Amino acid sequence: MSSAEIEACLRGERSAQRALYERYKGRMFAVCLRYAGSRAEAEDICQEGFVRVFRDLGQYDGRGPFEGWMRKVFVNTALQHLEKQRRRIQTDSLDGLDVADDAEASPFEDAPPAEQLIQLLQQLPPGFRTVFNLYVLEGYTHSEIADILGISVGTSKSQLLRAKVHLRRLLEKSLVE
Repeated sequence: MSSAEIEACLRGERSAQRALYERYKGRMFAVCLRYAGSRAEAEDICQEGFVRVFRDLGQYDGRGPFEGWMRKVFVNTALQHLEKQRRRIQTDSLDGLDVADDAEASPFEDAPPAEQLIQLLQQLPPGFRTVFNLYVLEGYTHSEIADILGISVGTSKSQLLRAKVHLRRLLEKSLVE
């Protein structure tokens, strides 16, 4: 997105705002789908994300890619949405979840199409899904995740491990069906 297009959005030009929305709606909705438990929830997060982008557009300083700044706004919006819903993301109990010795194996060896993968991610418990997204897909460290979510580094690591195991089981189950 050029600085002239951003300036037009800042001036409130509807055509420029519409162009920004049309250009990024698909990619940002995909981000929202990964954090949401359902398509409807993702739509709510996406709408709120665009509201925040337009509200905070003046804060974009031109350093780094615009899409990267925008993506961060959407991730933060998704995390705040989860926080509002749960008041605090509860980490899932470790009881009743067996961790196989091959837990480090990739759950994506025979990856299904992207849409099926998103549906599998949405089936993860919220704590697992959030840590998985932040670590694997957004590139945060366990220390950063711990700060963001108000959990320990060890909890972040165990949630990621269990998310991988759970995702692998969901993937195996979907391949059998």
